[in-house]
Amino acid sequence: MSRNVRTCLLSSLVALVGCGGSSASDDGSLRAALLTSGPVSDAGWYAGAYDGLLLIQDSLGATISHQQTATPAEFDEAFLAYASSGYDLIFAHGFEYQDAAVRAGSQFPDVTIVVSGGGRIADNVVPLIFRLEEGSYLAGMAAAAMSETGMVGMVGGVAIPPAQGTFRAFEAGARSIDPDIRVLETFTGDWNDVAAAKEATVAQLSRGADVIIHNVDAASFGVFQAVREAAADGRTVWAVGMNSDQNDVAPDVIIGSAVIRIPQAFLETARRWETGEVGGAPIYASIREGVIDFVFNPRLMDRVPSGIVERIAAARSDIRSGALTVPRVRFVEDEVGAP
Repeated sequence: MSRNVRTCLLSSLVALVGCGGSSASDDGSLRAALLTSGPVSDAGWYAGAYDGLLLIQDSLGATISHQQTATPAEFDEAFLAYASSGYDLIFAHGFEYQDAAVRAGSQFPDVTIVVSGGGRIADNVVPLIFRLEEGSYLAGMAAAAMSETGMVGMVGGVAIPPAQGTFRAFEAGARSIDPDIRVLETFTGDWNDVAAAKEATVAQLSRGADVIIHNVDAASFGVFQAVREAAADGRTVWAVGMNSDQNDVAPDVIIGSAVIRIPQAFLETARRWETGEVGGAPIYASIREGVIDFVFNPRLMDRVPSGIVERIAAARSDIRSGALTVPRVRFVEDEVGAP
């Protein structure tokens, strides 16, 4: 990208974040921004982040702004624009932002950048680590209990370590119920490609999987559509939501959701920032804090096999107490000994 083009882009972004209701405040209140690489209409990962930004505005009186950025160059420009416009706290919602966040953090030491699922740490660049594998472990238990074929499927977007971790935990949870269960895994390479996710789901269903979990963003609609179409053809098949409570998205086929209560985590992070507690170390959000969970779809509880709710409740308690250690993929710098 030429220097002139980059300068124009930066000028446009500064103008954007500095106009209307998104302007940096002059009264000393918190100024918080959010970057997402996909649409906040996804009913999942991005939507939860945007709800968190709104909660920070409502609860703390913060000035807020959001931008969707698709490429590494746009990541850099957006960080520069927000930091140059006086924003204090930038939530970069995704592992993909971590390198750009470190670059921006070194240029703007007075700005704090929180990277959801990030793995790199600096004095003012903080990974916010959601222990979603704890929720997906419980989801795996539910999936194995619901499966009639003894085969379940996993459809992911990009094979980054946090996504791989949720699938390893899902697999472990399923095998805690049925040690012989077969597990299919597909990564499409795109978080938001609905058609690709649907195609991957159809392929897994055709091989005999009858419960499908996803770890995608807007592409989850393709997963749910494929499962609904298979159910309409007379098959007994189920889907599992991920990243937020998606039970209402397709309530006829989603048996439950592995949930991150992202708004709660964002608000707590902003409060900690206000008291000077954020910086230099990762923030972990798990079942212990009530941020992660697996939530059954109440409309389908009559289809859930007897005893599995109690077994999942017991596993949840064991995770919370530390008696049960869920498999995870470590990706955070110097994470040895992390909770």
